[in-house]
Amino acid sequence: MAARQLRWLLGGELLFYALLGSWLASRGWTPLQAAGLGLAGALGMRLYFVLLSFGLMLGAGCGMPASLRIGPLRALRMVLEEYAALIVLFTVVQPFEKFWLGPDRLGHCAARRTPLLLIHGYQCNRGFWFWLRRKLEAAGWTVATHNLEPVFGDIDGYADGIARRIDEVLTATGAAQLILVGHSMGGLAGRAYLRRYGKARVARLITLGTPHQGTRLARLGPGGNARQMRLGSSWLTELAAQDVLPQGSVSIYSGHDNYVYPQESATRLDCAAQVTIGGVGHLGMAVSPRLLEKLREVLESP
Repeated sequence: MAARQLRWLLGGELLFYALLGSWLASRGWTPLQAAGLGLAGALGMRLYFVLLSFGLMLGAGCGMPASLRIGPLRALRMVLEEYAALIVLFTVVQPFEKFWLGPDRLGHCAARRTPLLLIHGYQCNRGFWFWLRRKLEAAGWTVATHNLEPVFGDIDGYADGIARRIDEVLTATGAAQLILVGHSMGGLAGRAYLRRYGKARVARLITLGTPHQGTRLARLGPGGNARQMRLGSSWLTELAAQDVLPQGSVSIYSGHDNYVYPQESATRLDCAAQVTIGGVGHLGMAVSPRLLEKLREVLESP
C-alpha cells in the first residue's frame, strides 16, 4: 500500500513538472532549461524538507550532552546523509520495494543465530531496510521484513499482521523465537504486538529511533498513528502501563534525531537499556555504518 501511494505521489509530481515544462516551452524555454528547472525544484524541495526538520529540532531547544556534540563538518555530513537517504528511500527504493528487495531469504536456521524481523516506521515500507538487510545477512543473520498496513492506521491494528509474519518466519526457519527490530513507529508496533500476544515468540525487542514517549514532530503528521505518537498521548501512557518486554530489550537512538525529539527523553523505554549514537539523522539510520555497527554490537551481546 505504501509503495502504491508513493508511486502515485511521484507520478503526480512528474505530471506537474511535465505541465510546467510544456508551459515554459510555450514561453520560449528550451527542453534542457525546463528540465533543469524541474530537477532543481524537485531536489530543492527535498533539501528544504530536511533543513526544516533539523531547524524544528534545533528550535525546540533540545539539550545535547557534551559527548555527542559534533563540529560543523560532521554536521554538514549528517545533513547530506539525511538528504541522500530521503531521496533514495522515497524516490527510488520504497516506491518499488518489491524490485529492490524481492522475497525475504528465509531458510532453516535451527543451528544458526536467532532470526530477525525488521519492522519499518511511519509512512515507510520494508524498502527502508534495503541496505541494512543486506549488511545483516552478510554478517550471518537470517533477516525477515514486514509491511505495516494501512499506512495511517491505528498502531494497535498492526499487531495481528506482525503476529502472522512471526508465524511465517518461525515456520520457515525452524526457530522457536525471533528478535524484533523496529525503526521509529515500528518499535511501537512491536510493543503493541507484545502487549496483545506476549513475549513467548520474541527473544528481544530492539528499537531504533523510536518515540517511546512521543515526539513533538508528530503533531504535524496525518493519521491516527501520528496522533498516537504525540508527546504524552493517552495511547503511549496506556501502552507503557501494560508493557510486556522480553529481557535484554534495547532502545538505540541518535542524539541528533531530527524526527524524534527531545531525543533522550522521547526514546526512553522503561525496563530496556538505552544506547546512544551521534551524528545520524532519523532517515539516515537506514544507510548509516555507525548505526549498523551499534546494532550489530547489541545483537551480538549476551
